[in-house]
Amino acid sequence: MSDPLRDVLVRHPSVAFNSQDSLEAQWARYGYTACPDYLQACTDFDQFIDVLESNGATVHRMEDEIDPGMDSLYVHDPALTIGNGMVLGRMGKEERRREAVVFELHCQSHGIPILGKIEAPGFLEGGDVIWLDEKTLAVGLGYRTNRDGIQQLEKICRNVIDKIITVPLPHFRGPGDVLHLMSLISPVSTNKAVVYKKLLPVPFLAILSDRFHTLIDVPDDEYDKLGCNVLAISPTVAIMAEGAPKTRAKLEGEGIQVLTYPPEEISLKGQGGPTCLTRPLVRG
Repeated sequence: MSDPLRDVLVRHPSVAFNSQDSLEAQWARYGYTACPDYLQACTDFDQFIDVLESNGATVHRMEDEIDPGMDSLYVHDPALTIGNGMVLGRMGKEERRREAVVFELHCQSHGIPILGKIEAPGFLEGGDVIWLDEKTLAVGLGYRTNRDGIQQLEKICRNVIDKIITVPLPHFRGPGDVLHLMSLISPVSTNKAVVYKKLLPVPFLAILSDRFHTLIDVPDDEYDKLGCNVLAISPTVAIMAEGAPKTRAKLEGEGIQVLTYPPEEISLKGQGGPTCLTRPLVRG
């Protein structure tokens, strides 16, 4: 998850949000804290894309005509990149179920192999899946991903993945909140990860301590500012939302260059940081 980011998929607000009228009709139902400003969201996302492209990533835009709702901005969640193909998830958030259908059509039209898909009664969202190394996945078990979904993923990936570590997630703010495993940990190099220790199970924290030389703990007042949601674009460069200076300083103290973007309209209101805004296709 920290190898150089070569190809990445995004869904621009002009497609995901559609219009200001569409946003005003949807935002409360989707659980946003306020209605995003459509024009500002588009401008801020363009800046986010500029950061990606100026650091070597080829950005592919997902512009399928089907409208699955405003959460489709967070293109990380409907599918997993496994090798040279995709595993299609099944969203735990009911309003997002159509996103996997759109993702499947996109894969078919662009020649991306589909390795499998999660079927009912399973749920699996990309934000709950973290690569600990090339053969080991950690998967959050909570309101967005269930045990059946994890078991299906194990079967689909049995020839690719050696081990899947299931990580129970806390209730915290309840099923309506966006709490993925990636809300609590972001690997930023092979031996460094950003974490929010207060919500991590002790056994999994021990695993992280064994695998990563340095765990960078996010302070309480920067957790809701998405301080724990950090996208590595190489082992020495990362992107995070503006507004978490303490976490940024810790990363820079570990020799990681930190790039930022304005998060208010595209991240904070929907609680989806830079990892959520991207589906990495090729790293290395």
